[in-house]
Amino acid sequence: MQNRCAVPNCTSDTSDPQPLFRFPHDPERSKKWVEKCQRQDLTDKSPDQLYRYYRLCGKHFEASSIHSDTQSAVLKDDAVPTIFDGPSQPQNGQVKRSRETTKDDKTENKGRKKMKKSQAETAKEEVEALPEEEEYKEYLKSLFEVLILLGEQSIPLTGPGGDKEDGLASSNFQALLEYRMNCGDEILKKRYGVNKECSSSAQLNQFIEVLEKCIHSKLMEEVKQNGFFSLLTDDLVKISGEWYLPVFLRYVDQSNCQRERFVGFLSFEGDGDVLAEKLLSEMTDKWGLDMEQCRGQAHSYSGTHFSKVKTFAAKLMERYPMAVLTLRSTRALNVSLASGMALSGVQLVMSTFKKIESFFSQSPSLQSELEHAVSIFFPDKEEKAKELKEICQPGWTRRHDAFEVAVEILEALLLCVDSVHDNEDMRWNDQVTHNALEISKALADFEFVMTLVVLKNTMTLTRAFGKNVQGKATDAHFAASSLKAVLHSLKEVSDNIDVYHEFWNDEAVILAAAMEIPVKVPRSFLRKHQSQSGSIRPESYYKEHLSVPVVNHVIKELNELFCEDHLKALRCLSLVPAVIEQHKSTEPEEESVQVFKNDIPNAGTLSAELHCWWVKWSKKGKGETLPSSLHETLQLADVKFFPNMLAALRLLSILPTLALEDSCDVAHKRFRMYTENTPDKFKSKSLALLNMNYDVGYDLDAVVEVYMKTYPDREEVS
Repeated sequence: MQNRCAVPNCTSDTSDPQPLFRFPHDPERSKKWVEKCQRQDLTDKSPDQLYRYYRLCGKHFEASSIHSDTQSAVLKDDAVPTIFDGPSQPQNGQVKRSRETTKDDKTENKGRKKMKKSQAETAKEEVEALPEEEEYKEYLKSLFEVLILLGEQSIPLTGPGGDKEDGLASSNFQALLEYRMNCGDEILKKRYGVNKECSSSAQLNQFIEVLEKCIHSKLMEEVKQNGFFSLLTDDLVKISGEWYLPVFLRYVDQSNCQRERFVGFLSFEGDGDVLAEKLLSEMTDKWGLDMEQCRGQAHSYSGTHFSKVKTFAAKLMERYPMAVLTLRSTRALNVSLASGMALSGVQLVMSTFKKIESFFSQSPSLQSELEHAVSIFFPDKEEKAKELKEICQPGWTRRHDAFEVAVEILEALLLCVDSVHDNEDMRWNDQVTHNALEISKALADFEFVMTLVVLKNTMTLTRAFGKNVQGKATDAHFAASSLKAVLHSLKEVSDNIDVYHEFWNDEAVILAAAMEIPVKVPRSFLRKHQSQSGSIRPESYYKEHLSVPVVNHVIKELNELFCEDHLKALRCLSLVPAVIEQHKSTEPEEESVQVFKNDIPNAGTLSAELHCWWVKWSKKGKGETLPSSLHETLQLADVKFFPNMLAALRLLSILPTLALEDSCDVAHKRFRMYTENTPDKFKSKSLALLNMNYDVGYDLDAVVEVYMKTYPDREEVS
C-alpha cells in the first residue's frame, strides 16, 4: 500500500499534506480513477489490487465530493477525481503519446503479451515491494476481516475439537485463514508462514478486544449525535459459566427513525449496591455512555435475579432521576409481571413455559401431535378447537393471554406429552421422549395447576391494559387513562382475597381431578416444615404463599412501572394526528406535554405551537388518511416547522414501553436468534457483539490503527 498519492509528480505529500483516499472497489469507478490520474502502469491492475495498494490525495477532488459534516475526511460514494496540474486528458482515458515513441510502444505491447505474468506472480512482487509497516497493516487487516466474517455469520472461533488454550490448530479461525491464503492473499501467506502467534488465544483476545472497542466507539458516537436515549436490558445469559446482562440502547436517529442497538454484555457477578455501581461505572467509564442523556429504562428479568436487577434500576433512577422506569415492549406485560415473581410455583410455570416452547418448536410433527390432542378434548366444539389450534402455534407462551390459553389446553397438553413419552409407535428419539417426560412431570404437579389458575384469574384484570399499552398509538393513549380502573379492580381482589381464593382453589381442584392429579402442598415446603406437615391444609397454604403475594406483586409492580411521569408521557400520544382526529378534542393536552419541558427547544412557545399543531390536524379532509403512529408522524415533512412538537415526539419515541415498528425492531430479533440458536459452549459475548452489529460499518484502517496503538510491540514481534 502506498503512503503517497498515485498521481505522477503530485507534491501534496511534501508541500501541502492532504488526506489519502483508497481507490474504490467498484470496477467502473476504479476504471475512471485510473483514467484520470494518467498512470498507464495501473491499467492492468485489478480493482482489488488498486483498492489495497494505491491512494489519491484530497487535492484532486472537488470540495463538494468530500463530506464536510464529519470529523475526518470521507469521500462521497460517487466521488471521481477531477483536479490535476497536468494537461487535460483525452475522453477515452488514454494518455497522449509522442509520435517518436509509437513504434517502441508497439514493440513493448507485443512483448507484454508474450511475457505476461500471472496475477498471482504480480501480486507477490507487489507484496515484496511494500514497505514493512504497510505490509504489516495489510496483514492485520486480513486477520480482522476473518474475525468480522466469523462474527457476522455467528461462527464460533473454535470448531469441534478446537483447543482454546494451546492455539486454535483445528479452529474455524485457522480454517478461514488458510482458505484466504489459498485464494491468493499473498501478504497473509508471507507473514503467517513464519509467524503463527495470531492463532494463539492471547492475540485473538487482543484482536477481539480492539474490535469491541471500535464498535463501542462507533455506537456511542451514533447515540451521542442523536441526543436522548433509553437504556434496556434483557434476560441474563450464561456464558462460560458466568452470568451476563445484555444491554440495549434505544434512540431516534437523524432521519427521525426509531433505532435500537445491542451494545454488549456486562458481567452480573456480585450483589446489591456494589454490583449496581460496577454496572454503571462500566457503562460510563468503559463504554463512554453519557447517562445524563438517559430518559428511560426498562428491564426483563426472572424471579431468581429480580432483586439484583431492581437494585440496579433503583440506583440508576437515584443517580439519574430523568431515567424513568418503564415496561419493555418486547415482552407482554402479563408475562413480564409473572417473570419477576420469586415464588416457587410461578417460577415452575414460567420455566415450564420455556420448555414447552422449545419442545414444540423442534418439529412440525410435535406441533401436529398437540393439535390432534386439542381435537380430542373438543370433539363437539369444532370452532373452539380450530381457534385453539390457531392460537397454539410457536410463541403462544409469550402472548398477553398465555395463562388463559394454558388453562384451556392443559389437559390436551398433558395428553400430548404423555403420548410422546410413551412412544408406542417408536416415532421419537430418546431426547424428545425425555423432554416430554420432564414437561409431563411439571404439568402433573398440583402446585403448577394451582399457580396457573391464580395467574390466569389475576392477569385477566391486566391483560387488556397490557395489550393496549403495547399496541397502536390510539390504544396506548387510551391505556394511560385506564390504569386507575385496573388498579381499583386489583385492590378490590386484594381486599376480598379470602372469597376470590376460594373460587380459584375450587377451579384448580376440579381441573386437577379431571387430570387425576392429587391435591397437596409442595413437597419442598413440607421438607422445610416437617413439624407442621400434618396441620397444613393445601387451601390455606396456597392462599398465604401464592394468591396473596401474586396479587400484591402485580399491584406493586404496576405502580412502579407506571409512575405519573410515565403516564403523562404516554398521554402525549395525543400528538399523533390520528389520535387527535379520533378523540375530537377541542383543547390540546398541554399538561402532559409539559413532562418534556426541560428537553424541548423553547418551552415559552409551547402553548402557541401546540395550538397550531392541534388546529392543523383536528379537521380531517375528505379522503385524507392521517398518520396513525409515531413513526409516520415523525416522517411528516411539516414536522420540522414545529420544533417543540418534533422534540416531544422524538422523546416519546424512545419510551421503551411503546412497541417499535417491525422494520426497527432488529436488534432484539438478532439477540434472540443468537441466544436461541447458538449452543451454550459456543456462546461468546464478544462475537455476539459483532454478530448483532455487523451493519455498523467498519473502517478497517481505523481498526488497525487502534490495534497498533494499543499493542505497539506486536509489529516488532512479527
